[in-house]
Formats: sequence, C-alpha cells, structure tokens
Amino acid sequence: MKKLLNLQSRFYSQLIDLSALKQLGILIVVVAITFIISLSIGDSFISPLKVISILSGNGSEFDTLIVQEFRMPRIIVALFAGMGLAVSGAILQGIIRNPLASPDVIGISAGAGGAVVAFLAIFSDTNYSLTVSMEWMPVAAFVGALVTALLVYGLSWTNGVTATRLVMIGVGIAAFMQATSTVLMLAGPIYQASKANIWITGSVNSATWEQVKIIIPVIACLFFLSLLVTRHLNLQQFGDDVATSLGQGVQKTRLALLLLCTALVGSAVAFSGTIGFVGLMAPHIARRLVGSSFGSLIPVSACIGGILVVLADTIGRSMFGSIEVPAGVFTAAIGAPYFIYLLIKMQKR
Repeated sequence: MKKLLNLQSRFYSQLIDLSALKQLGILIVVVAITFIISLSIGDSFISPLKVISILSGNGSEFDTLIVQEFRMPRIIVALFAGMGLAVSGAILQGIIRNPLASPDVIGISAGAGGAVVAFLAIFSDTNYSLTVSMEWMPVAAFVGALVTALLVYGLSWTNGVTATRLVMIGVGIAAFMQATSTVLMLAGPIYQASKANIWITGSVNSATWEQVKIIIPVIACLFFLSLLVTRHLNLQQFGDDVATSLGQGVQKTRLALLLLCTALVGSAVAFSGTIGFVGLMAPHIARRLVGSSFGSLIPVSACIGGILVVLADTIGRSMFGSIEVPAGVFTAAIGAPYFIYLLIKMQKR
C-alpha cells in the first residue's frame, strides 16, 4: 500500500506518494551532479572539486572566468529550457489524454520557432542588432505557440480529438511553420540565416547572463503555476463527463491549461531554439518512475527534461573537438525512434 503525504492549505491541496517524493529527491541530486559535471567538461577540463570551489567563491581567476562566463549561462539556460519543455509536454498529454502529444510533435514548438525567426527578421537592423529589447522575444514565441496550438486543436476536433488525427494535423502544421521560417531566413541576410538555422535546430551556445535573468523567473513562475493546477489535470484524465460532475468547467480549464502549456513552450524556445522530443520523452520516463498522478509527474518531468537538455548540450560541445553540435540533434536522434515506437505500440492496441 502506498504511503501518502497530504499537503494542504487554504488555496492548495495535494496528496503526494512518499515513494515518488524519494524519487524526486534522488533526481534533484542527479540534476546537481549533472550541472557540476557539465561545468567541468569542455576544451579546458576543470575538476568537479574545483568547480564546487569556484561556485563557493574561491578558485583561480582563469578557471572562474571559464566556469562563470563561458559555461554557466548556457548550462542554466539548457536546464530551465529542458524543464519548460518537459512540463509543457506533461500538461499537453494530460489535456488531450494522448501519450503521443508533445509540443514539437504537434507543431507548437515549430510555431514558437517561426514566430521568433519572424521577430529576428523584423526587428534586426543592418548591423544585425535588435532594435527592440530581447525581453519581447518570449512574448513573440508565446504568441506563435498559442496560435499554432489553437489551430492544431481546432482542426483536430471532430466530436473529440483522436491520436492519429492530432498527430497528422500537427505534423502538417509543423511543416508549414518550418517552411515559413525557411522563407524568412532566405529573405534575410546570410549571417542572420545561418544564425537562425542553428537556433531552429536547438542550441544554447549563444546563451548570456541577460537571457538567464529572464528565463529563470519566467520558467520558475510557470512551473509554480503548473503545480497549482495538478488537481485539474488529474480530473481531466477521467474524461469530460466525470470532470464536469465533480464541478470542473472542462472547456475553460482546458483553455487555461493550454495557455500555460504554450507559455512554457514559448519561454523555452525563445532562448534554446526548438529542441525536439524533450516534451515527449521526459513525461514518459517520469510516468514509469512515479506513475500518472500529476502532483508527482510534473516535478519529476521537469528534473528529467533539464537533465536531458544539459547532457545533450554537454555532449554536443565536448565530444567532437572544435565542431559544436547543437543539443537538438541529440534529443532528436533519441526522440524520433522513441516516437515511432510509441506510434506502433498504440496502433497494436
């Protein structure tokens, strides 16, 4: 019999499986270890003990420069982008009750990416500098993600949403958004096109502390909101009739959850590019570890998503000499076969 911990206050109530809480604690430790190891690895290897010393305010000036200025911003962006993509995938799978749903598979990430490419094309001057604040880029990504999500969901609806119809329409919309991004890249300068192409693949190699200052509070706030709505996500799993009988406004709740999902995608994509399949893989791995209750699933998915993207970025920048491979290449190499496996498995049912 599972042991449960009841977290209850005036505004929030949640039952948490204690075994799931232990799994979450282990994953948080793994996140910390992954973070330190990633800071250690690069063109100039710095031992994990030295990294810990640097983080505590000690260490040589040269090592401190490498860790704090060159590596730490991109690792933090990778961590929080992975968290955002993973949580958005978990929420989307909960809304649609479809294990194949993820922001990149059904085109939401492509919509956010297309909006950011359009933002860069419209607001870049002849010196390739932005004419508006970078803080507007997550807003552009959110708008692109939201429009795409509503379009895919609306076109997929015929007395309900089936898995096959959702995936097929999502793939078509994603292809259209990618084609739009390509046209915008071709219409702009070569420098901008090459930079946008690397970004579309999914890369954090140009991350800065300015981006870190934006992505941390945005993803943290959205993650906190995601924890507050876990009860509504759990009710959605029982179907519309049961959720309605228990007092939930199903359509309004679904729209609010969709807005939360697109905000997470837009915030992540704005700074990391369209890193694929994290929103598909992380919730599936989390579900195998802690079950399907969203009170446990969302934080565990966030940890796994952050680990996946940090590891992909670390491998991409350290395993191929002077060539830096975008993180999205590795997540796609693992995620695409996994998606095909899930699709075949569902068709056999």
